Order: sequence, then structure tokens, then C-alpha cells
Amino acid sequence: MTRVFDRMLVAGVGLIGGSLALAAREAGLVGEIVGYGRSRENLAVARRRGLVDRIADAPGAAATADAIVLAAPVGASVALAEAFRPHARAGTVLTDVGSVKARVVADLEAAWRRVGPVVGGHPIAGSEASGAGAARVDLFRGRLCILTPTPATDTTALGQVRALWEGVGARVEEMAAAAHDDILARVSHAPHLVAYALVTAVADVRVDGRSVLDYAGSGFRDATRIAASRAELWRDIALANAAAIGPALAEFRAVLERLAALVAAGDAAGLEAVLAAAARLRSDLERSH
Repeated sequence: MTRVFDRMLVAGVGLIGGSLALAAREAGLVGEIVGYGRSRENLAVARRRGLVDRIADAPGAAATADAIVLAAPVGASVALAEAFRPHARAGTVLTDVGSVKARVVADLEAAWRRVGPVVGGHPIAGSEASGAGAARVDLFRGRLCILTPTPATDTTALGQVRALWEGVGARVEEMAAAAHDDILARVSHAPHLVAYALVTAVADVRVDGRSVLDYAGSGFRDATRIAASRAELWRDIALANAAAIGPALAEFRAVLERLAALVAAGDAAGLEAVLAAAARLRSDLERSH
């Protein structure tokens, strides 16, 4: 496979950054991959597993990179770009993997204006696991990766980032950053908050002296699996995409209130119709994937 970048710096060698590094190495898409992060322990795991060729914990590591991938929590992306900026070579491509695009990409373009091109990206893949130990070479195979070019996006850099993601097996789609944020608020961000809310709602509930959580079965565990995700990550996402998450949660509350009204009214037919429609949609979603 054709090499896309000679030297790539991955800032944040966790599940996403580590999996990208590993897959890019195995596919021969990058000559050398440098892992950058704040945790020496996690970086050591990344080096030991062969995710990266070498590790660094100082922003001067950006000096030799022709591409930098920001794979840290969304709230840290701009600060990382600003830390790398004094050291980066002219023309260095900056891209990210964050779940929020409009505000983040605009801030990254401003921070990187005199350095090189910026390409916003978001691979829709992952799990509640985190860290270099969770990285998988096949994480992106067959999964969607959304790129969010703006009027300022350099077409050559966009093509390189597309080639990187396609090279690790992802299906790449381009869309406006605002559209991305509206969509992800409904199928990712709000659902995560709902999962956290479900756990929180019963955390201290006791019935007849018994903790409700002691009786949680597979249904509760399946519905709340993503609440095991890193709180720091989802805090940043929720705050960065607050404008889209607000309407998404309002839509959810409206459906929840409708269900509550149907239950309270004893409306069996109405309740069954809503549940059956949702069940069909969920089955269709499973088949499509």
C-alpha cells in the first residue's frame, strides 16, 4: 500500500489513537509513528505492544512530523495544537478524531493558521474500553469515518487523511461539521448521557432494604454498558456539543413522557404500537450493520 505520511505523531495513544497507529503501521501507510501523551505508563504500553515506533512526552516531538493526529479528549485538542505550534514544521497536516466537529475544527484552524492544513475527522468506532492496552488493528475495518472539510480545507491534505482512513479499512464520508454534530448528538452523545442517567437514577435506591443494583440483569447491563466510558471524555463532548445535545435530549424527554402517559392511562394498544415500531427500527438497524 502507498505510504501516506513519512512521520506521524499520534497525541493520545488510547483506544482510537492506538488502533489507528497500529493499523497504519501494519498497512505500511506511515514510515514512522511517534506516540505522544501525558501518561508515561500508557506510552510504555503502546511501545511494548508495537503500536508506535517511539514515544515522547514533550511537544518538541512535533518538529519532525509531517502529520499530527489529535486523539486526546475533545477538550484537550486545541491546547495540544497550541503546544505543538511553536515546534511544528510549515505544512504539517493537523487532524483529529473527536466526536464534536464544528467548534473544535474552527478552533483548530485558528490555532494552526500559520502552520499548515487542518482536516477534521471522526471515526465512528470504539467501546467503553480505553488506553493503549485496548487498541485493536481491526477497530476501523468496515466502520464509518466522517471527515468535515470547511472552505479553508486544503484538498491535498483532505486526500491524504482520506487515504489514511481508507487504508486502515474505514468507509469515509464527508459532511458539514454542523450536520455531523446534529447527527452524533442524537445517536451517540445523548444516548451516553441517558446511560449515565439510568445508572445514576438507581444508584442509591433501596427496596425493602435491598439495593436495586444488586438485581440488575443483562437488560440493565446492556442498556447502560456505555456508562462505563471515561467520564473525562464524555464531559468534554457534552460541553463542546451542548447546542446540539440540548434539542436531542428534549426529543428524548418528549418520547419518555409519551410512554409515561400511555402507561399511566393503561393504553395497551397505544403502548404496544410505540414499542413495536421501535423494535422494528432496532431490528432493521441490526441487519444493516
